[in-house]
Amino acid sequence: MNDTIYEASQLISGGDIFRSLAPPARLAVFGDPVAHSKSPAFQNAALRSCGIETQYVKIHARPDELSDALRVLPAAGFLGANVTIPHKAEALATAHEADDYARKAGAANTIVVEGETLVGFNTDGPGLLRALREEFSVDLRDLRVMLLGAGGGAGRAIAVQCAFESCERLVLVNRTFEKARDLAQELASYFRSDRLVGPAERLEAIPFEERALREQLAKTDLVINATSVGMRRTDPPLIPAGLLTPNLMVYDTVYATGKSRLIEDAEAAGARATNGLSMLLHQGALSFEIWFGRAAPLEVMRAALKAAN
Repeated sequence: MNDTIYEASQLISGGDIFRSLAPPARLAVFGDPVAHSKSPAFQNAALRSCGIETQYVKIHARPDELSDALRVLPAAGFLGANVTIPHKAEALATAHEADDYARKAGAANTIVVEGETLVGFNTDGPGLLRALREEFSVDLRDLRVMLLGAGGGAGRAIAVQCAFESCERLVLVNRTFEKARDLAQELASYFRSDRLVGPAERLEAIPFEERALREQLAKTDLVINATSVGMRRTDPPLIPAGLLTPNLMVYDTVYATGKSRLIEDAEAAGARATNGLSMLLHQGALSFEIWFGRAAPLEVMRAALKAAN
């Protein structure tokens, strides 16, 4: 597998290096940093499995390079791209068109080249839906959800997906409370109904404080961590271990090697918990389906991701 990290400048200057590869690179993931990305491992496995003569590569793009790099994709013969941290909002701004979910999420992680047009999509939320069905055999619309890290990025995308699915209940938690409050106000129209009878509101924003977490966890089925906390073993606990209970499901979008502190604490409490690898897999499979208009070879991709982890 080609694990070379290319630079956005190599694409912006004409992209000849990508055409000269065998097979030519016509798909890529852009990030800053991008070395950690596992997407090439399973996307290239999918391409080989389907007999598609295309290669998927990593491209390092600094914030001031991303728009220019995306704009030259058509001339460079690319079919599309994935975009990761910190470029998803800029990718949406650069795209000529976007689907409703990407616009509402305020970010695009998948770009499709249609002639000279760049079309933006976001597979974060839909990927989570598939991951939850796979890991816990549940549907988001049936759950009372607590979302940690609702201030932007993946957290915002997941909150929007919860709104689109009209989940039973959604509690937005963020270190900067005002961001969670503003997002709750933005999504309020999706939760106006008589579906939930009782003292609890269907949509709430709370501060990231133990007392508030304790009160809300008693009315929660699924906790989703959309923060980056937990990627390092020295990170502090997101939720005090004593607040976690066996009835909870915990989905940590962090997928660093080994178990995060949140997953360890949840499992110790008897809760079901898993990391974000399944979300990454299904995000990638959805991107493949968007690019090629066909079902992704999911088991091939799963095996390649497992081998790369």
